[in-house]
Parts: sequence; structure tokens; C-alpha cells
Amino acid sequence: MPMYETMLVTSATLDEETTAAVVGKFKSLIEANGTIDAVDEWGKRRLAYPINKEDDGVYTLIHFTAPADFPAELDRVYKITDGVLRSLIIAKDEAMEEARLNAAKKAETARAEAAARAEAAAKAAEEAAKAADAPTPAPAAEEAEAPQEPQEPAAEDAPAATEAEA
Repeated sequence: MPMYETMLVTSATLDEETTAAVVGKFKSLIEANGTIDAVDEWGKRRLAYPINKEDDGVYTLIHFTAPADFPAELDRVYKITDGVLRSLIIAKDEAMEEARLNAAKKAETARAEAAARAEAAAKAAEEAAKAADAPTPAPAAEEAEAPQEPQEPAAEDAPAATEAEA
């Protein structure tokens, strides 16, 4: 079955329960005719231009797999549902979808590694703080820094004899 992606923009004037009900209606419609792969709720955002005299909308992105004739039915239902400002359904290329999933896995792995590094750094900082709180032994007299004697210039630094002096 082909893979699709749909972006749904609902009215921001609806309360949260109504918005959730509208989005839930479409999720159940998609599940009845296919499978939902992922749902990204982007939340309330400012529209690029006013739509039906509204400046804000609630964005929801749904990745799903369904038969080829289903997107037309989904679009029809979008158009007759109150509260839906805009919608878009895109047929995705399977190779592109695999690349998106791989990128998502890499991002998750990178987040996990960053969290592990941050945890290790916090642990090291905690150990360093404990070590700084512990009394340090005074340096022995032999280890104390002795005054340095002036060094004689190396042969390279000595002025070279000129032919006139020779």
C-alpha cells in the first residue's frame, strides 16, 4: 500500500477538546482505512496569511499507509468538516520515507549520546567538586619551586664573530 502524509490545519478559535475531537475523527478515519505510522502535533502557529479572517491555526501532521483510493475520500471529509482551515495530502516516495525514518533514528541516537555525554560531564564535575573540597597536602620543601638561575646564552644566541674581528 502507498504511504501518505497529511497536514491538517484546524481553527485556533476552537477549544482544546474540540480540536482534539476533530483530529481524533480523522485519526479514526485513517485507522479504519489504513495504518497510522506517526502523528506529529505541531500545536498553535501563526498562519502566513489570514484564512477565513483567522491569523492562527493548530497544525497536525499525520504519516499513514492506505489504499490508493482513500486520499480522495479523506480530502472530501476534510472539506466538509467545520473547523478545518486547510489540509494537504501528499503521496510519499518509499525511498524518501525510509530516509526520513533513518534520519529520525539518527537524531534519536544523537540525542541519547548527547544525554549520556552530559550525564558523564555532570558526574565528572561532581567528582571534581568533591576532590576540591578534600584538603590537599602541603607541597614538600623539596618540591617547592626553587629560584631559577639565569641561563647562559646558547652558542646559537652568542654574537657571531665578524670577519673584521678575525
